[in-house]
Amino acid sequence: MPVKKPSLSLVALPGRRQAMIDLAQEIERRGFPGIYCPSMTNNMALCQSVAQATERVIVATSIAPIYSRLPLDYAQAAAFIHEISGGRFRFGVGVSHAPAHERMGITVGKPLGDMRAFVQAYHDASRTGDKPPLILATLRKKMIALSAEIGDGMVFANGARSHMAASLAVLPAAKRNDPEFFIGNMIPTCISDDIDAAKAVNRRTLQSYVQLPNYRNYWKEAGFEEEMTGVETAMAAGDQVAITKCMSDAWLADSTIFGPVSHVLDEVEKWRDAGIREPIIVPSSAAGNQFKAFEEAFAAFED
Repeated sequence: MPVKKPSLSLVALPGRRQAMIDLAQEIERRGFPGIYCPSMTNNMALCQSVAQATERVIVATSIAPIYSRLPLDYAQAAAFIHEISGGRFRFGVGVSHAPAHERMGITVGKPLGDMRAFVQAYHDASRTGDKPPLILATLRKKMIALSAEIGDGMVFANGARSHMAASLAVLPAAKRNDPEFFIGNMIPTCISDDIDAAKAVNRRTLQSYVQLPNYRNYWKEAGFEEEMTGVETAMAAGDQVAITKCMSDAWLADSTIFGPVSHVLDEVEKWRDAGIREPIIVPSSAAGNQFKAFEEAFAAFED
């Protein structure tokens, strides 16, 4: 029986942009359902290029920070990509986090209020043509509820699987049971027979996230208060090594996927069983770079 493939996360770093477009075509050829582009670089430009280079695969931002552009500009760009892709674009937006705000040199308001105002302005933008589905980045319960109220779906990044039932219980039954309401999660994934090496890769991936207060509060809510309190103590001491030691195996297994192919395949299905309709693999490799990580993902999910 063919493996039900997850979607994949794709980033185009300087010097690799054309290679990533070529890789997107290979992702489509291999039958992966979606390509989700985070905000590390200009993901709107990447989505436009991917949309023009492909024919069937879903293309999405996951996510575009709402403070990076005016709502009208975003609405025009999103509608453009949606039209040229034949309706394959999904516009994922979020409030991002404090370090990103500092890099952008902006002062933000309350996340829920800012998101509500952005979505209203986005929908009010006229003369854009049809706009794509609007997916809200979610983590804690109030934003999840807002996604059901004003969005067409929700997407986590680094969600805790054991806490997913409690998180999704916030959704009204009509949304929770509506297959058209998008529920996704970006999951850091390292495929390797060397489990310790794969764990180390995922810890490096999430080391910056545990230093963000919104994520620590979320993981405390999810039952990892000891780990996150330990991180806070290590941060106060300026001890990055101690931070890593606080990232327990139990927490890592709940928020990421690591290990050999058979285990990874099982874990993706467990995420679906937990209520995530669209698992989005964020591939890293213990044996090479981004291209190696995609090679490993392609081999793991081969038909």
